[in-house]
Amino acid sequence: MNDSVPSDSLGRFLTLGDTAELLNVSAAEALDLVRTGELPAIRIGTGRVWRVERAVLESYIEAKYEEARRIALWEQSDFANLPELSGGQIIRPDGRTSRPAH
Repeated sequence: MNDSVPSDSLGRFLTLGDTAELLNVSAAEALDLVRTGELPAIRIGTGRVWRVERAVLESYIEAKYEEARRIALWEQSDFANLPELSGGQIIRPDGRTSRPAH
């Protein structure tokens, strides 16, 4: 796939290589996303190769944008630094924790 080829010409299902290129990650990272179930995919054909449906990839990207937006809002909120709500730690919407800055 190259930048001069419109993404619509790729069809309904994308290879892991195409998926990796669209996400700007390595093929190994794309495979890891699929294997962990973070990015839903199916295995097709006699070679049982992974394919990611274009609509699923678009939904995944939109969900990542929403997650980033929510994390940014949480970090800007007054609640993010309240130890009472986080047991002395800041608990982010993605589950990660950190100590509040003093």
